[in-house]
Amino acid sequence: MQYELNNLYELYQQHPKVCTDTRKIVADSLFFCLKGENFDGNQFALQALEQGAAYVVTENQDLIGNARCVVTDNALKALQDLASFYREQLHIPIIGITGTNGKTTTKELIASVLSQKFRITYTQGNLNNHIGVPLTLLSIKSDDQLAIVEMGANHPGEIEFLCHIARPTHGLITNVGKAHIEGFGSEEEIVHTKKALYRSVIRDGGTLFVNTNDQKLRKGLDYSNVFYYAEGGEDNIVSMSPYLRIRVAKQEVDTHLTGAYNIYNFLAAEAVGHFFGVTDAKIAEALGNYTPSNHRSQINRIGSNTIISDYYNANPTSMEAAVRNLAKLDHPNKKAILGDMRELGPISKDEHARIIQLCQELHIDAIYVGAEFGAHHPEHRFADVTALNAYLQEHPIENAMILVKGSNSIHLDKLTAILQ
Repeated sequence: MQYELNNLYELYQQHPKVCTDTRKIVADSLFFCLKGENFDGNQFALQALEQGAAYVVTENQDLIGNARCVVTDNALKALQDLASFYREQLHIPIIGITGTNGKTTTKELIASVLSQKFRITYTQGNLNNHIGVPLTLLSIKSDDQLAIVEMGANHPGEIEFLCHIARPTHGLITNVGKAHIEGFGSEEEIVHTKKALYRSVIRDGGTLFVNTNDQKLRKGLDYSNVFYYAEGGEDNIVSMSPYLRIRVAKQEVDTHLTGAYNIYNFLAAEAVGHFFGVTDAKIAEALGNYTPSNHRSQINRIGSNTIISDYYNANPTSMEAAVRNLAKLDHPNKKAILGDMRELGPISKDEHARIIQLCQELHIDAIYVGAEFGAHHPEHRFADVTALNAYLQEHPIENAMILVKGSNSIHLDKLTAILQ
């Protein structure tokens, strides 16, 4: 059948589950045949039906006569249009979250707090782009009372585009720092792109949650419906040993996260909880019980070492924060294994040099992985994880606290000599 949005929405109402990967087919779902540089889902349209999908949305014109195939010129746009149309039928708060660092952790902390009181749906993992945001919206259930949508960007205009689909009623930007400069061109453009979330919420008369200590976010913000948070900032940290003990919701709470930078993520979750009427006791319980995943500020004891796993991603802002946090922790043998920071464009050389200098100033014994760090010829440098694994097999690190931090594409997760 030929694509029409109204007809597709009727199919979605009958089959309110959406898939884009034949390896994760959900029975009785709508399967969208998406394509990219290295894959083409249209090749698997019939396979998706065989594996249990109710209908497929495909660009394969040869399937027009198939009653279970919705044929369109652009399957991705059909997914986005369906999500946008469904969003218009929803009458619940939609909290949009973006930022350079901490947006996934903040999203999960807020979800932990709000689930104490509401039935919610929130972005799973980091499905925060032009595909992930529509999938998140389409996963919102009819009886949900609230949704949290994480939004990411590496090029100008992306947050504005995602807001057009998600139409958030509430907005929170964690921070703005140096990341994806290669795509954005400048830090000023990053600020402008991220603040599209503010502009969207303001147009619809919604509420903003703003860190009162962040001058980049407060600058030029002329809007009355703002809920400011994070008064006192890092003064709300009671101790780091290495887990954070924080002062939040009128009490002291032991957490499962490390890193002084995470205090703002906790305070954001507290603020959103207060706004939506979650009690202090429930906020404290939720924040104390939250356990990180996906190698974001996780702490693991492996052999004789304490590993701070923070290698899901990296940029100059988060790398500096992680290194400074390591310097503050009380341990007699602290080390850092740092991988290249990707997508920095023209500032890459200077930013990698700055991190090396920072480690020297803070007396952090660092090992560097990747060509960008290696170009500065630090004492301990390796071309890739394979080379570092071979070295560590011969020269094992023992009885140390080790920060492991780098961009995901450096594959520090394969650092088996340390992580297994």
